[in-house]
Amino acid sequence: MARAKRNSTILDAARQRLTGIKAITPPPNFGPSLQTADYEQEINAFSAKIERYNGMLSALDSLQNEIDADERDLRAKTARMLSAAEAQYGPDSSEYEQLGGKRLSERKRPAKKPPTPPTTG
Repeated sequence: MARAKRNSTILDAARQRLTGIKAITPPPNFGPSLQTADYEQEINAFSAKIERYNGMLSALDSLQNEIDADERDLRAKTARMLSAAEAQYGPDSSEYEQLGGKRLSERKRPAKKPPTPPTTG
């Protein structure tokens, strides 16, 4: 399942605000600490950081899919190896047990339940 990509309502609001500031003629002067160019640079840097973050998530999703596929293949091969040992050595062999199988003679047999008497009432 793909991870949710990040977006920012603050970034969207900042872009709209910047567009509005650029539309004002003559350009407004908000003082030395609030320069339009600095504001635009900060917006672009934040946007690039979010894009980089979302790109990393996509790469991580891709790697996760590869791992899941490899794990399915390994699970299937592991089961086939145990089945091959069972076919070659038998289900009650110590070789089968060494590969992680449970020997036929060591399997617990289900106990028969006594029949329950019918209830009247």
